[in-house]
Amino acid sequence: MEVWTSRSRPGRQLAIALLCATIGAVLLAALHGGDVSRDAKAARLLGVVLVVIGVGAGLTAGTQTVTVDPRARSVTVTDARLLGGTRTRTIVATDIREVGIGYLGRSSNHVRTYYLNLKLRDGHDYPLFAPGRFYPGSSDRATVEGWRRRLAESLALPA
Repeated sequence: MEVWTSRSRPGRQLAIALLCATIGAVLLAALHGGDVSRDAKAARLLGVVLVVIGVGAGLTAGTQTVTVDPRARSVTVTDARLLGGTRTRTIVATDIREVGIGYLGRSSNHVRTYYLNLKLRDGHDYPLFAPGRFYPGSSDRATVEGWRRRLAESLALPA
């Protein structure tokens, strides 16, 4: 088997960050006047929260690269932030107890993102193809199930 590499989509991360910050700024600007009603206070608070989320998401945005190496029986996750800084974590197959599928979102609003959840022998969970990183295919459970099978086969893990 060959090395399998997948990269996230930082452009979508930045677009959502910018959208949150913009909507928050619009709310703050529109309600800048002296209106002290509960609704205006709540809208201003929402504006502040959206600006903070947008700026925070923009500052932490970057590319995440997941590399599965069947020969080394390992998964390497590299986070490279747009503003500099890189963090790498390598997980060897013997540290993985189970590979499951997790999700973020609700079926009622038709927005659900799937990811692989590595259950490690030390008792911790590690999200692979993490939500919010916008990996191609992460909104389709069948695609993510294919990732799960491929990972298990590549690392010779029990299915």
